[in-house]
Amino acid sequence: MSASCGQTHVFDGMSDSYKRRLWAVLIINAAMFVVEMTAGTMAGSQALKADALDFFADAMTYGISLAVIGASLRVRATAAFAKGTSLIVIGLWVFGSTVYRVVFQDMPDAGVMGVIGFMALSANLLSVVILMAYKDGDANVRSVWLCSRNDAIGNVAVMIAALGVWGSATAWPDLIVAGIMAGLFLYSAWQILHQAWAEWKSGGAIAHDHAH
Repeated sequence: MSASCGQTHVFDGMSDSYKRRLWAVLIINAAMFVVEMTAGTMAGSQALKADALDFFADAMTYGISLAVIGASLRVRATAAFAKGTSLIVIGLWVFGSTVYRVVFQDMPDAGVMGVIGFMALSANLLSVVILMAYKDGDANVRSVWLCSRNDAIGNVAVMIAALGVWGSATAWPDLIVAGIMAGLFLYSAWQILHQAWAEWKSGGAIAHDHAH
């Protein structure tokens, strides 16, 4: 359901089909967060941990999006603010922990990185396919799509990092990918916050018009 499919209003998530799809990708992402964080810790991979946190952020995003469907524009914009802010926190944590690992480098397990990265990519491509029809809409709908897209990009990056670690016998490819993913989190947060701010202001204008 694109906002441009012959309609002038922005899609706000009010669709049973959309809600079912959100529940499906929420479950997929919550499960992959547990799998990937466990594997990242065992393999000593910052890129895997960063991607696991992306799964966690996505599961939270889908849950919040489900909770505010049908609410006022300002409530939905405020929820998008919360999601954007959480992405900033995650991005800064990944960046900071990656800098820490640069100082105290350990060699990650390339084999585990590759296998788990492939599993995560499969899960995210499934999520992207499920949500493809609803990639445009208000800040909440848009944030759901951006999170799913980020995950697929992140998984490809993790697999490239695994090849780099294996080929170079150093931790640098893993750390570089983790740094790039931190930047992606921060850029997506800016996109979500920018749209949420515009919608929050628009919601205030609508409320003012109704009052008169």
